[in-house]
Order: sequence, then structure tokens, then C-alpha cells
Amino acid sequence: MNLIIVEDEPRLRHALAHNIPWEQHGLEVVGTASNGVEALELVGRKKPDIMLIDIQMPEMDGLTLLGELRSRKDISQLTKMIILSGHDTFEFAQLALEFGVSRYLLKPAGDEEILEAVLEARQQLRSDLEQWQRKALLEQKWKDNLPHLQNLFFIQWVNGRYTRDEILSKSRELYIPLETDDRLAIAVVDLDPLSEEETRFQQGDSELLQFTMQCLAKELLSHPNLWITSDSANMLMLVYVLNETEDTNDAMLHLNADVSKLLSQTREVLKLTASAGICGATGSIEDMSLLYAQACRALQERVVYGHDLAIPYRELPRLDIQAVIVQQNLEKSLEIALETADERKALEALQGLWEEAFTRPESSDDFQEAVLYMNSFFTRMIQKQGWSVKKVVGEDISYFHNVKLLNTKLQTWSLLERTVKHIIAFMSEQRKTTSNQVVKDILNLLEAEMDQEITLHTVADRLYVNSSYLSRLFKQEMGVAFSTYVLERKMERAKSPCRRARRYTMPRGLSDIGMSVISRRYSGSTGG
Repeated sequence: MNLIIVEDEPRLRHALAHNIPWEQHGLEVVGTASNGVEALELVGRKKPDIMLIDIQMPEMDGLTLLGELRSRKDISQLTKMIILSGHDTFEFAQLALEFGVSRYLLKPAGDEEILEAVLEARQQLRSDLEQWQRKALLEQKWKDNLPHLQNLFFIQWVNGRYTRDEILSKSRELYIPLETDDRLAIAVVDLDPLSEEETRFQQGDSELLQFTMQCLAKELLSHPNLWITSDSANMLMLVYVLNETEDTNDAMLHLNADVSKLLSQTREVLKLTASAGICGATGSIEDMSLLYAQACRALQERVVYGHDLAIPYRELPRLDIQAVIVQQNLEKSLEIALETADERKALEALQGLWEEAFTRPESSDDFQEAVLYMNSFFTRMIQKQGWSVKKVVGEDISYFHNVKLLNTKLQTWSLLERTVKHIIAFMSEQRKTTSNQVVKDILNLLEAEMDQEITLHTVADRLYVNSSYLSRLFKQEMGVAFSTYVLERKMERAKSPCRRARRYTMPRGLSDIGMSVISRRYSGSTGG
């Protein structure tokens, strides 16, 4: 669980954050603040489970902070508060109890007493969540048909079924407030595959588990501009609706924080892990299908980076960034499968298109028309990525130039199957290049601000990336943990400028900044 510490005295604040073994007890300090004003801004981004708060602070004291936190809707009512105060008065204690404080500790409290209070608050939170889960499971049945109609609207919306006017009209009918200039951001959340050791649930329980996670999201993530629904594959969708005055970067930060919060509480409640894919940026109401495809594609990356992650969508600049709107369901399925490099789903969609387009022709002209249809689709897909068709399909380019070279159905099927595999191979290579680019951005930021205090969480916020995803990606690409890299780079800088810098070979093509860093561990040196 996550913990935020609010204390105005620097030494005590540092001691609370670093002298108590939080990590040994499964707790993570995700931020510290020196007053209530800083704490309010921090809470909006970090979504803590537990807060340790001082009473006497400048600008905004602890009791005022408690009142603000409880009145705001961007923090869960389940969040536990612990007061650390030097005032032993009934009035302060009474006000704290009115705000729902779990414990009231008097200074100077020892580390063991503070740790015990936080652990007790965590147990209370777990108990509250378990009680809520039992209640949610008893209230699964819809009270009326409106939620079902709203969910169906979102499914058809993300599949590109509506025009702008239809979106606005249907949303008003279903009491979903939308305006013409509103912008959207979307995340897709799915439970990770059950492990072989899992005995409590079976594959047939997935629908029930997904429903429970959706109820949990509605309990924890209560925002007036957030819609929680599901797609046709029963995956959870978080759809943010922003008006024209709201900041895009802030919206993406809030979306990442909410997704991380949901994944954390899914582990606590269901004792299962889930992963999420997040769209690359906000878009208009007409861009919903594109944003959804981005989120689904990002979710597919869990096969590379592992489970229990919130993964943002990343792509390199393309020559043609205009989205291709496809109405046919099978063609749309094939398009998404190719963009997410999912070979199995791509071949399934291709088989469906084959049965629809190639089993009905009554003449050679009809058959060649079907081949032209598929070649046109693949050409659009390839050029949409900014690639050369010849470079992707290789020697098969001759069949794109002259469909009459295809003499049998088997030959034609083999061509289509090879083309799918070629596109997926190129997509996979682009994904690797994208990962390298993210790490390069991190290294550039570190080099520019190495003299400042910099942490994994600050870098993640600057790049609008989930910190867990950033940590795993950095370790995978660099072969060293983020904190270790920063420490060794600072040590390298602290050395005499006259000393020749040791060099090492960067992994996976990363160069420039990384080439002149990293200490003994990479050079094999044993000297000082």
C-alpha cells in the first residue's frame, strides 16, 4: 500500500520517510509534503492509501487539510489518516475523530509506535475493502436497464459506429453529459491470466472477477468526469471526459494515478493481478475508436514487460498519422490485431475475411477483385506506419503489382498469411525501437538535472509514465536498476575532471549519454 507523510519539520520528515523500514512491511512512501497546500497537490497525483499528518504546519495546518481531503471527491473515503501532533488537548482529538482519523499519536512518538499505527490502519483498510467486496457481490444485479444501455453505447462508440452528431444525440438520451469540444482519454484494464497455482478461481469465473473489479473501480475512482464501463471482450474501460479548459497533461497524470490505484487495490481485494493499457494522449469525441485501439495495443505489451503494470501507448513519428476509419467488423479486428502484433488474433480475423471474400466469387474476375481488396487493405496498413510496402513484403511485391500471378486459392492464402506475419514482425521491431526511445528520454533528463535531487517518481511524472512501468522498462533496457544508475552516475561526476572517464557498451543500441557513465561494475575495475 502507498503512504504519504505530511510534516513541516525537515529532519523529522526525513526520519519518518527513511528511518522506518516501510518496504519490509509492504508499504511504499510515494511522497512527502511540508504543509497542507503541498499535500493537497500531492494527493491528487499519488492517490495514497494511508496518510501520516502533522497538526501544526504553515500555510495550511493538519486539521484544515483533513477537512479539505474529506470534502474533495478525488480521494477515496476509504483512505486512512493518522495524526502526529504535539498538542495533547481534547479539542484537537475531538476534531480529528470527526474527520475519521484512525489514530492520534503524540510527539515524540517512537518509530515502533508510528509503524504499529500505520500497520493497524492498513489492516483496517483491508477489512473495509473485504467488507465492501462481500456487499458488492450481493448487489451484482442491475437495478434497471440504464447501465446496460450506457455500456452498449460505449461499446459501439469505441468500435467507431457513430458519427459526431450521433455521439452527442445518444449521449444525451442516456444521461451521459458530453459537449462538442470535450476531449477524451481512455484506459483498458484486464485481469492477468490465472496462474497454475491458483485454486480459488477457474477460467469460468473470469466474468464474475471482472465485474467485481469494475465495482471496485466505481467505489475507489469516483470522479464526475470519469465513466467506468466495459468493452465487448468484458475488459474494464476507464473513459475520462475533459472540457476545453482542463489541462491535458494533468488529465493524463490523473489517469495514470487512478489506474495504478485500481491495480493496487485489485491485488489487495482479489489477491490477483491486473494490467492496464493507457492511450497515448487525449483526443476528440470522434477519436474514441483510435484512443481505444491505442489502449488495447498498449495492454498487449504485458507479454513483453510482465503482468501487474499500467502501460502507456508509445509510437514513433509516422509519415501518415491520419487514422483509417474501417467499418467492417472483421477488417477492424484484423487492423487492431496487426497494430498490437497479435499474430493469433490476426490470423483468426484473416480466416474470417477469407471465408467471406474468397469462398463466394463465381468468376476469376470476382476472385481478383477480392485479392485487390485485401492488397489494398494491407497497403493502407503498411503505409499508415510510414513503411515501404516493398520493404515489408519483400519478393511478394510482384503479387501486389499483378494479382493475375496468383493462380490458386492455396497460393493466395499463403500470400495473405505471409503478409500478416511480415507486418507483425515489423510492428514488433518498432516496439523495441520505441522502448529504446523512452530510455533515451530518461537518460537525457537525468543528464540535464543530475545535480538536482531526482527520483524514479519525479522522472515518471515528468514523462507522464507509470513509475512501475518505467522502473521495469529501465531495468530491462539498461541492465541496472534506476536508483543504482543515478547513484553511480553521481559518483562518476564527483570524480576529478582530469580523470579519464571509463566507457562501456550500452545495451540495445542506446548511446550518447549512456556511453560515458556507470562505474566499476561495468568496467570490471577494482581500484578506487
